[in-house]
Amino acid sequence: MLPKGLKKGDSVEVKTSTQTLHGIYMPSTNKSIFSLKLKSGYNIGIKTTKIKSIKKQKASTTKKPSTKTTPQDSNLPHITILHTGGTIASQVDYNTGATYSSFTPSDLLEMFPELKKIARIDSALVRNMWSDDLRFDHFTLLGKKIQSLLKTKTNGIIISMGTDNLAVCAAALAFIVQHSPIPIILVGAQRSSDRPSSDAALNLVAASYFISESDFAGVGICMHNSTNDDVCAILPPTKTKKLHTSRRDAFQAIGTKPYALVDVANKKIIITNKKYPKQDDQSKVSIAPNLESKVGFFKISVHMFTKQFDLFKGFKGLVIEGTGLGHMPGDKIDEYTTTHPKFLKSIKQLTDKGTVVVMTSNCLYGNTRLTVYAKGRALLASGVIQGADMLPETAFVKLAWLLANKKKNEVKELIQENLVGEINKRVQY
Repeated sequence: MLPKGLKKGDSVEVKTSTQTLHGIYMPSTNKSIFSLKLKSGYNIGIKTTKIKSIKKQKASTTKKPSTKTTPQDSNLPHITILHTGGTIASQVDYNTGATYSSFTPSDLLEMFPELKKIARIDSALVRNMWSDDLRFDHFTLLGKKIQSLLKTKTNGIIISMGTDNLAVCAAALAFIVQHSPIPIILVGAQRSSDRPSSDAALNLVAASYFISESDFAGVGICMHNSTNDDVCAILPPTKTKKLHTSRRDAFQAIGTKPYALVDVANKKIIITNKKYPKQDDQSKVSIAPNLESKVGFFKISVHMFTKQFDLFKGFKGLVIEGTGLGHMPGDKIDEYTTTHPKFLKSIKQLTDKGTVVVMTSNCLYGNTRLTVYAKGRALLASGVIQGADMLPETAFVKLAWLLANKKKNEVKELIQENLVGEINKRVQY
């Protein structure tokens, strides 16, 4: 069926009984399906039984990032884009069907020409990775990079990365870089840049426009405000969560409002939360890039085992995502739950050995309250600290940051205090 010598990335013409398709051959793991990347950027699968012929077209070549320099207006605000991966800086090579990453200012201006009228762009590659592979050391690396950039005359920093852990990174940077004199905005793309429905361009352009036209200072997230390709939201770093696998408006503020909405087409910035950090804040910037590595994250579920708790022996900190008000299995109520009382003993052993244990909730809204039921009071008596309404991932990076930068007796107090907007005094629904 396949033409002789056909390989990944070759341009082909595929004829079926009803249509003729042109695109790039992409090998499929299913031998009964022929995968084709169309010129539109979408991938389709065609049943091999429906294919009448496949003709190989011109030989493939691999496109490479440009080495040219694009003139920029020196009178515009200066923005530095730090790349860590993700789809924003990717282009499709339609000769191979794959994507390649472009990190030079000229490539970015070619991909997103709107930027030329907004800002003067510099860029640097920090890492080229999936955000799933992020570790605390990468947050430290970004913190140090930001520290060096704050010594320059840049008017703002954009950090591009994959979306899966973008909100977690933003939360970590909010603790690492406090009282920043300039905006530090994280952007990503829910949909690959090879798709017509990609949100990459608007997210990046909106972040640049917001930096250039607002008095915002500090860490924020810029992503689509709705499924429409028109307005982006500037979201608080410690109160934002990715709520959908693929929707362009997957990122939402939890228990609070976005800082602002950015309508680039109509050149409008609508402030939706007047408590956003401003550039007129006279507090001196504080950068503490280190995080304690021996901090664990644990999600409570049904059907647990004591060995799961034992994994965290020797850890300096542990954040638990409990159920409801901050609960976990603990009562023996029949022959099937005889192991449950041992869980509380395991927690007590951890805190007795010096592990700081913080309880959060798997509910998106509301506070952990361990004083309501006996089960919660037993956790408090075992040394567990309530995490208020902190998102579990935010509590995780906050605890790691505190343990690396504060004395232990301070950690237990500060984990319950609002430092950078991670705890609401009054929870909004």
